[in-house]
Amino acid sequence: MDRAFASKFARSVFLTVCGLVILMGVGSRWFTHLDLALYGYMVGTVVFIGGFFYRFIAWAERPPTRIILTKGIKLIFRRSTPQTAAEHLVTYRFIWNRGWYRWTQHVLLGWGCILSAFVTFPLVFGWMYFTMEDNGMYTVVGFGIDLMRIQADGLLGFLFYNALNITAFMVIGGVSMALYRRVRNMQARAEQTFVYDFLPLYLLLFVSLTGLLLTFCNIVLHGYGHPVVTLVHQWSVIVTLIYVPFGKLAHIPFRPMSVFARNYREHYAEQEMKLCKVCGSGFASAEQSNDVIAVLNANDIEFRTEDGNHLAELCLPCRRKYRMSRFTGIPTHRIPVKEANQNARG
Repeated sequence: MDRAFASKFARSVFLTVCGLVILMGVGSRWFTHLDLALYGYMVGTVVFIGGFFYRFIAWAERPPTRIILTKGIKLIFRRSTPQTAAEHLVTYRFIWNRGWYRWTQHVLLGWGCILSAFVTFPLVFGWMYFTMEDNGMYTVVGFGIDLMRIQADGLLGFLFYNALNITAFMVIGGVSMALYRRVRNMQARAEQTFVYDFLPLYLLLFVSLTGLLLTFCNIVLHGYGHPVVTLVHQWSVIVTLIYVPFGKLAHIPFRPMSVFARNYREHYAEQEMKLCKVCGSGFASAEQSNDVIAVLNANDIEFRTEDGNHLAELCLPCRRKYRMSRFTGIPTHRIPVKEANQNARG
């Protein structure tokens, strides 16, 4: 099987696209319920899959990432994994520690994008569609199976019709909060760039606004301008899908990997902590410190102090003090004074 493809990337993309086509056939009852008006989204999704695997494989081939993935997968059945997954992927509790503003911003952006994908992709690939009977009842069909019947003018029907409008307002709210913070926060202003930080927000904003404009054309303008707005919206979604694997928005599909990293840190920290060679405080697991040294040695990188200690064996405060000593000539890392908390709000 390996000899049939030029690389792991080519094999992964081929198998994923083949699996997607099979699921499309099964879900749409052998392609009888595909909406050709959504054909552009299918093409954009295939390009997104290629870009995602290219980015993921290039990232996973790095020695540090390989260690996290290999050991993280072995720890996937830890008792704390469900709670960790909920905090990192559902509630975003780790962001709450940075403040309610950033937490609200991430919840609106993250769940707005995720729910939009959960609605859009099943419709695009024919995994979910609706049939309507003469009695005013909608039948929700998923993978060829009748899932439920709802009233066309009921609450569930309203939520189904306006799901993408609701998520669009969520994304607009999150983007607006992010733009406000990037304009007002001094630290963000010093670190951000237009292409990496602002362009993803503008793309999400454009997709959401054009999506809402479709509803406006249908309800208020009675269909006037709908064909043009449809093409503009479809174009914006396709461009965003192609951009996602290569920009800042890539952390959305990559986010589940954080569960592996958390399991890795917690599991080996419970076994043995690494004590700093200077101050004696525990700062990381012994396994993590040894892995860092092994990765650096594999890349022919050696960071040792005059005392023969590796920098990975020093805690962060002592490591910073050692760097200062290299500039000043004063052994600041040997001065037994704890650092004060640094407030980096700018």
